[in-house]
Amino acid sequence: MLSFFKDYKKFAVVFAIISVVILALIYNTLNVYQPLNIYQPAMVDEQLVDSTIQHQRKYHKIANFSLVNQNGKTITQDDYKDKIYVADFFFTTCQTICPIMTKNMADIQKEIKDDDEVMLLSHSVTPEIDTVAQLKRYAKEKGVIDSKWNLVTGDKKQIYELARKSYLAVKDFGDGGPFDMIHTENFMLIDKKRQIRGFYDGTNKDDIERLLNDIDILKEEDKQ
Repeated sequence: MLSFFKDYKKFAVVFAIISVVILALIYNTLNVYQPLNIYQPAMVDEQLVDSTIQHQRKYHKIANFSLVNQNGKTITQDDYKDKIYVADFFFTTCQTICPIMTKNMADIQKEIKDDDEVMLLSHSVTPEIDTVAQLKRYAKEKGVIDSKWNLVTGDKKQIYELARKSYLAVKDFGDGGPFDMIHTENFMLIDKKRQIRGFYDGTNKDDIERLLNDIDILKEEDKQ
């Protein structure tokens, strides 16, 4: 009888070890690194994409740009070189979704303010109203940190083309006039290769949490 219990004890120990190993393997399999999508125009709602690129399925990147920020500084792609960044489209006089989007972008800023790899970029869709002085007032009011977050204005045609041909983020206004656009609540996550890696509802707190998590995934991807 004593021998039986000794044998049973050995079996129990071996079984426990094997169980731990199996559970660890299952956990690692379920939590294997999953890269984020690389979004192409053909993957996005056609309403948000210029008709000339709606069927493009590869090689999409954010185009070069030259715009002016809240301090009157010219901002180009070079200011975002080797950076992960979050982009959106807004206007300072918007009273609907923009205040919520700006508040959530400010919350992202708090999370990434000490992270040299990550920045923010907000484009005005009404550059004729959002002058440098107007953007500066808005930036001060919303707590924008100049080194982390650029609010940009400039040539309306360039902003329109960036919105619809690069970021795939706004709707055409139709008969509203040349280069008029209806911005959406979308935040776009851009990687260091100028590729779109995610779209998020900038008015939704759960999506903001998902965005912050995806930034961490991108940073891990860079280490691979």
